[in-house]
Amino acid sequence: MAAASILLTLNVNGETHEVAAPAHHTLCEVLRYKLDLTGTKQGCDKGDCGACTVLVDGRPTLSCLTLAAAVQEQSVQTIEGLASPAGLDPVQDAFDQCGALQCGFCQPGMMLSARALLNENKTPNVQEVREALSGNLCRCTGYTKILEAVLVSAAVEAQSANETDRDAAYANVRKEAAATTAFSSRGQANRDERGKS
Repeated sequence: MAAASILLTLNVNGETHEVAAPAHHTLCEVLRYKLDLTGTKQGCDKGDCGACTVLVDGRPTLSCLTLAAAVQEQSVQTIEGLASPAGLDPVQDAFDQCGALQCGFCQPGMMLSARALLNENKTPNVQEVREALSGNLCRCTGYTKILEAVLVSAAVEAQSANETDRDAAYANVRKEAAATTAFSSRGQANRDERGKS
């Protein structure tokens, strides 16, 4: 016998949705299979990979471990709601400009975790970015370009307050961010290697 459905009222990407779903369905399941918001990826279903990350009241939340019924009084943001009518969010733009991802499966969760960090900390350092993204796994990259993209988006947001041309802001900060992440990544690799001996 099928589980009985309950009526849920969810605020997703600034819009109110009423949807019937079994009480045991996760937010990930409701977003993907009831609201057709497939940017939220269903990966491990155990809270390990971060592919299902969405923002709930601005905080990164693993939607595969969160019951949809538990967020009825909260605001949910998925990757589909990150861009605005004016264009891509600076995080999305920086990930594109920096070539930060390959297959794209982890991209929505990674970007939302980055956006949450930048909402709280306008000028993160490499270690703070690493910590903020530590719940998001990427099997394709070495993370260097991802770290660069987050630092670039932070710098672009800071410069965009003074410049109207986002492309000029990218040109001003990309080399510096690349040098910072490359140096940090080499240093981390050296520390990891020393730790093995």
